[in-house]
Amino acid sequence: MEVKTLNEIRIQGFEVLVKNLGPADAIRFIQSYSHGSGDYTKERKTWLEEDLDAVVAGILERRKKEDST
Repeated sequence: MEVKTLNEIRIQGFEVLVKNLGPADAIRFIQSYSHGSGDYTKERKTWLEEDLDAVVAGILERRKKEDST
């Protein structure tokens, strides 16, 4: 099995997109993705801490519904 470079994969991927979506929609598809911004690690800690209670409550609520059916 040949290992491709990241650039070769990108080129092949774009060719597949163009073949299946057409040039205009392939470009629109690629433009729909962004690299984002900010500090993911720092933000992740914040939203995980804030949402932990909500996640636990959701799990307990789902178990309650499953047990009652």
